[in-house]
Formats: sequence, C-alpha cells, structure tokens
Amino acid sequence: MAAYVGARVQSVTIDPDWDDGPARTGDIRVEWPRERFSAREFAEKSVLVALAGPVAEMIYRDEPFHPGLVAEWVVDWNLAWEAAARLIKTDRERLAYLEQSTLRLYRLLGREGHWAALAAIADHLLAHETLDGEDVEEIVREWLD
Repeated sequence: MAAYVGARVQSVTIDPDWDDGPARTGDIRVEWPRERFSAREFAEKSVLVALAGPVAEMIYRDEPFHPGLVAEWVVDWNLAWEAAARLIKTDRERLAYLEQSTLRLYRLLGREGHWAALAAIADHLLAHETLDGEDVEEIVREWLD
C-alpha cells in the first residue's frame, strides 16, 4: 500500500523468527516524499498504509475482522487513529472514517491483480523474513503499472 500511494518502501520484515504462528509481527519502514503531499493527503495516505497490514492479513487468512478489535493489530489501529485525528476531530466520526477506509482497502486489495501482489509479498516474507525496498518494488511493479 505504501508503494501504491506514492511512498518509498525501505524494508518489510516479519519478526520474531522463533514463531511461525500468530505471534509473528510485521514492520515496514517507509520513506515519505512529504513535499509531494498536502497535510490532508499525507494523513489520508498514512491511514491507508497503517490499515493495509491488518487488511492484508484478513484477506490472506480469509477471515474478515475489525482491525480495532484484534490484539495483534493494535499498533496499526493506533497509527491509523492518530493519522485520522489530523482529519477528523470527533471519535465517532473518526471511527466511521477508519471503518470506511478499512472496507475500501479490503475491496482494493482483494481484487485479483492486487491479491496476486499481496500473496507474493506474503510468500516472500515467509521464505526470507525480510525484504528490502527494491525487492518489494520488483514484486509489486506489475501491480503498480
């Protein structure tokens, strides 16, 4: 999602390496060309990037959840909540915005071509645990064109 919205992915990793189950967490390092985005655009794109990991997992596991209610995604949800606070002041409206953004992402990432890129990223992460930005760009290049 970071590459899709115009940011540069520096790396993606899953950790810890001692467990292949639900205790695995992910980390993405993103470089934002801030001069390209207004404050509003940056906040909107930050919400999408923060929620993309949970949505990708929902699609990959074929289990739709609410990203605000899954313990493994609390950091992602909090990042999205903070980014949305720059756009929307009331908690109720912010929650609705994040839920709408989650649904939008679910539909976007669930499309056939996008699903292929998502699955490729997941497979590469399972095999290598860490991908640098060039690896990610190569994997999703077809999706971004």
